[in-house]
Amino acid sequence: MTQDIVILAAGKGSRMKSSFSKVLHKVGGVPMVNRVLATASTLTNAKLHLVVGHQGEQVEANCQDFSANVVWQNDPQGTGDALRRVAPFLQADGATLTLYGDVPLIRASTLEKMSALSTPNTLVLLTISLDNPIGYGRIVRDETGKVTAIVEQKDASENELAIKEVNTGILLAPNNHLQTWLASLTNDNAQGEYYLTDIIAMAARDGVEIVTVNPENEAEVAGVNDRVQLAALERELQSQQAITLMQNGATLLDPSRIDVRGELITGQDVIIDVNCVFEGKVVLGNGVEIGPNCHLKDCSIGDNTIIKSNTLIDESQVGEACDIGPFARLRPGTQLANKAKIGNFVETKKALIGEGSKVNHLSYIGDTEMGANVNVGAGTITCNYDGVNKHLTQVADNVFIGSNTSLVAPVQVAEGATIAAGSTITKAVSEKQLAFARARQTNKDNWPRPVKK
Repeated sequence: MTQDIVILAAGKGSRMKSSFSKVLHKVGGVPMVNRVLATASTLTNAKLHLVVGHQGEQVEANCQDFSANVVWQNDPQGTGDALRRVAPFLQADGATLTLYGDVPLIRASTLEKMSALSTPNTLVLLTISLDNPIGYGRIVRDETGKVTAIVEQKDASENELAIKEVNTGILLAPNNHLQTWLASLTNDNAQGEYYLTDIIAMAARDGVEIVTVNPENEAEVAGVNDRVQLAALERELQSQQAITLMQNGATLLDPSRIDVRGELITGQDVIIDVNCVFEGKVVLGNGVEIGPNCHLKDCSIGDNTIIKSNTLIDESQVGEACDIGPFARLRPGTQLANKAKIGNFVETKKALIGEGSKVNHLSYIGDTEMGANVNVGAGTITCNYDGVNKHLTQVADNVFIGSNTSLVAPVQVAEGATIAAGSTITKAVSEKQLAFARARQTNKDNWPRPVKK
C-alpha cells in the first residue's frame, strides 16, 4: 500500500529551556527530526508530511532536503488536531503512519514490520510493555485479547492504570477510515485536546482489525522532553553504534568512550583508543590505529596509517601507511600520499604532501604542493597569505628544507634543492641548488648586559 507518513514537530518543548525548537536538538550529531525523516524516507511509496508550529520556520528550513509537505499547526490542540490539519493532503487510498520529531531512534525495521501488516481494514499499533508505565496511555484489551481502546493516564481508572502495555503514539491507519475518524474526534477529556488515540476505539467499533507490533527495545520509542532525556538517548545511540563497529571488526579500547556523530566506516583490524570523536562521514581503511583524544571529521584514512593522540583531521584524505601526530592538525584540503609523515604540533591546510615526505614538528604548511621524499625541518612555515590573497608554494621531489625556514609564497623550490636553516626564501630555487637567506652573524666583545635600575 502507498503510505503517507506524518512527522509531528510542532511542540514548544519548554522543558528544554532552549532558544530553538526541541526537535532540532541533536542526537549523534543529527537533529532529532532529521533522524526521523531519514528513517521514514527509507520506506517505499512514502509521501512525507511535516507538521510544524513553534519556531516552525527553523524546522522547515532545516528539513528542506527531505521535500516534505509542511503543514502548520500554529495553535496546537493535540495529536488528533495535528492529523486533522494534514487530512486534506492524504492520499485517498493507502495508509497513514504517524511518527514524532522528538522520538529519534525509531528503526526502519520496526516501521517495515508495521507496513507489512497494513491493509484497508487493519490498523497497526506500536506498543510496548513497561515496568513503570507512568505518563503513557494504556492499551485496553477485551477478554479475547483484542485491543479496544487507548486510555490516557489522566483519564484512566485505577484498574486501567495497572496495565503495563502502553501506547508509543506510533500507529498506521488506513486512510479510507482515518478521514472519517479524524472528523469525529472531540476534545472532551482532561486535557481539552483532540487525541489521535481516540481513533482506536472508533476502529474497534467499526470492526477494523487492530494489530500490535513491538519495537526491539524501549529506547527506540523513547521521546525527549528535556536535556536529561536527550543525554540518555545520546548515550544509547553511541552504545548501539559502538556495538555495530565491534561486530564489523573494529577494536574499541573502551566502547563507552567513543562518539560517532555521523557515519563511521571501518575496515578490518581497526583499533580506536578512548575519547575519539567522529563527525560527518569518516572512512578508516584496514589496520588503521587511532590514539586517544582524536577528532576526525569528513575524512578518509588509508590502510595501516597510524594517528597518534590528540590529532585533529578535517576534510582531508590520508593515504596508506602514514604516520600522523601527536598533536597534529590537518585542516580542509589536506591530502597525504602514502607513507607521508606529519609530526607533533604540525598544521596543514590545502596542502598536497607527496609520498614519503616528512613534516615532523612545529611547522605550518598551507596552500602547498609538495613532492615525494621531502624533508621539512622544525619550525618551517609557508607564508601563504598577504593579507588579501592566498598564494601557492611548490616544492619538488627530494628537497631538504632546514629548520626555521620561511617560504614566502608564491615561490618554487625545484627537485633536489637544499634550503639552509633559518632562511627566508622569497624567490625560486633551482634544481640541486643550496639556498640560504639570513643576516650575517655579528659578535661583539665585552658586551655589557642590561641591568635593572
